[in-house]
Amino acid sequence: MKIDLLVAEIGSTTTVVNGFHGFDSCPRFIGQGQAPTSVLEGDVNIGLKGAIDDLSRKLGEPIEYKELMATSSAAGGLRMTVHGLVYDMTVRAAKEAALGAGANIKLITAGKLRRSDLKKIQEIEPNIILIAGGVDYGERDTALYNSELIAEMNLGIPVIYAGNIENQEDVKEIFEDTKAELYIVDNVYPRIDELNIEPTRKVIQDVFEKHIIHAPGMERIREMITGPIMPTPGAVMAASELLFENLGDLITIDVGGATTDVHSVAEDSDEISRILINPEPKAKRTVEGDLGVYVNMKNIVETVGREELAKELNISLGELENLIENHKPIPETDLEKRFVESLTLHATITAVKRHAGQLKHLYGPSGKKTIAEGKDLTGVKYIIGTGGALTRLPRRKSIIGETLLSNSGNMLLPNTETEILIDNHYIMASLGVMSKKYPEIALELLYNSLKEE
Repeated sequence: MKIDLLVAEIGSTTTVVNGFHGFDSCPRFIGQGQAPTSVLEGDVNIGLKGAIDDLSRKLGEPIEYKELMATSSAAGGLRMTVHGLVYDMTVRAAKEAALGAGANIKLITAGKLRRSDLKKIQEIEPNIILIAGGVDYGERDTALYNSELIAEMNLGIPVIYAGNIENQEDVKEIFEDTKAELYIVDNVYPRIDELNIEPTRKVIQDVFEKHIIHAPGMERIREMITGPIMPTPGAVMAASELLFENLGDLITIDVGGATTDVHSVAEDSDEISRILINPEPKAKRTVEGDLGVYVNMKNIVETVGREELAKELNISLGELENLIENHKPIPETDLEKRFVESLTLHATITAVKRHAGQLKHLYGPSGKKTIAEGKDLTGVKYIIGTGGALTRLPRRKSIIGETLLSNSGNMLLPNTETEILIDNHYIMASLGVMSKKYPEIALELLYNSLKEE
């Protein structure tokens, strides 16, 4: 069987392939195969082949494909360190750019780098280093100082400079004789209260694609791929942005085994924008590394409390301990599913609240003043569930629905009339990377996945 496009999602533990066909008439999703990612065997191609073989078995015949695209979070995904001037300004802008591109940020520093910071950078072995700092024609010295220290390390890691434009020529000279490949980008924070993160996000994804050798065998996969390759979270963001252009303000929630990611693409309301104290990006991603329903399951258990969880599940503490000790990546029994649903509910509510902004009341000589801080989600029209938990669990829609009811009054959360959609085929990441070449087909397939139950 020959199909139009195969998209591989190469994760740290599992490789998934999604097949798509009918691009010249009626695009359709034809099936999904999966296999363990074979990083430990020294070549992720083994896992990719296993996933393709699994899809062939499900379809009942061998498959050939015209094109292959991919997303990757293998070997920790896209690891970045971010270094800026003032945390609430340039550092925060650089962080938003990196997260929106799908990066896993391992270190953030504000001000001049210290020896301990340099040691941490070496230990992290980032795939990309991002240097920012200073509004345009403002403070110059910190970014230049940090550039010199990073250049002296000569790590051979791609470096992106996205700070004060007055420094660009100096930064080029600093890195001229080093092994680093330097990318000069427009300032992420060109003026006070102005974010400019899109140019940096685009370069981060371009650099990722060019230097995609994060796991054994990835260089061979890069040779096989005929289209784009993206960090998996960046691909989910791309799919969310595609939907925003056609549906309006939305949130995508991805509850995984290790993390819970929240992507929002939404404009600030007029009312909130007037009292917002710091600018927020239209497209924002947050990653909650302590909220996972498998690897980080015990973090959620400790936060909620064993007695509360046992009460929610209507079981004894002994039964709960048995569930915790014998927790599986994929729940099988009804009780195991209900346990993961409880974990998913708490992960979802916590992650969305951390992602959302809030109203704060300040009191002074002139009386009470209300300000807004963080991302305004009050105008969101749709919440989309993706990831294993929110696409496969029986109560997936009601879990998201309970999130809408969790507002304590001062949070800038969506209202209860927000429509809940599920990525039923679990293909948002694949369609995000597909959208770079086939946006109309990707949008049609997205609609099909969201409406099909």
